[in-house]
Amino acid sequence: MNAPWKTGISLALTMAISYTICALLYALWPAQGIAFLSALFHGLDFGRLQAAQDYGAATFVGPLLVLSLWGAVVGTLFAWLSDKIHGRP
Repeated sequence: MNAPWKTGISLALTMAISYTICALLYALWPAQGIAFLSALFHGLDFGRLQAAQDYGAATFVGPLLVLSLWGAVVGTLFAWLSDKIHGRP
């Protein structure tokens, strides 16, 4: 049995890595990223939401921290609840 916080950290790291890859792909190919997002949401025009400013470190770090913290909290809560439901101390 793992401590619930280990699952939280695992989810936080998974989210951080996933977000980093996504941000890198968007930074390299923004037009294709917007086209993919529009296709993913059945043709909604995400091009209208594209920021006028360039994507940089400042706009990367904030969401990275929020997603990582959120992943740690949600993953820990999930593991704790799972342990309780399955009768593990």
